[in-house]
Amino acid sequence: MGDVIQVGQVQVRFRLEKEQTGGSLTMFEFRVPPRARVPVPHYHETFDETAYGLEGALTFTIGGQKTELKPGDVAFIPRGVVHGFENLGETDALVLSAITPGILGPEFFREIGEAVNAGGPPDIQRIIAIMLRHGLRPVMPGSQEQKPAANV
Repeated sequence: MGDVIQVGQVQVRFRLEKEQTGGSLTMFEFRVPPRARVPVPHYHETFDETAYGLEGALTFTIGGQKTELKPGDVAFIPRGVVHGFENLGETDALVLSAITPGILGPEFFREIGEAVNAGGPPDIQRIIAIMLRHGLRPVMPGSQEQKPAANV
């Protein structure tokens, strides 16, 4: 069982790293408290994500469509599709994510955690640089860069 990586209010724990799977996938759990600050909408350039609900409920917006992920529900997020999530409930949400291929690892979350947890207002340019370096492309709400799932 991996160490908990704290990113603001969100906790991330890796279950499988690329070294364990020959680079095929990485897998991690993430816990999101109610109304926690969460990442900006973004998309992944070179990997897909599959999310499986374990506890509570997390509302994902994938390609502009909202879907609630509860225990036993699964959502597939293809590379290139803008997505984000939020916990609108009253209890923590716990989700298991698989990244294929296994490009995204704990290094990303540790770096983001250092930037977000540094104290004071977050350094947005530093956060964007970290995201870009790891293949995540932030998309500001209302941007023309929104890519609906139907176009992927």
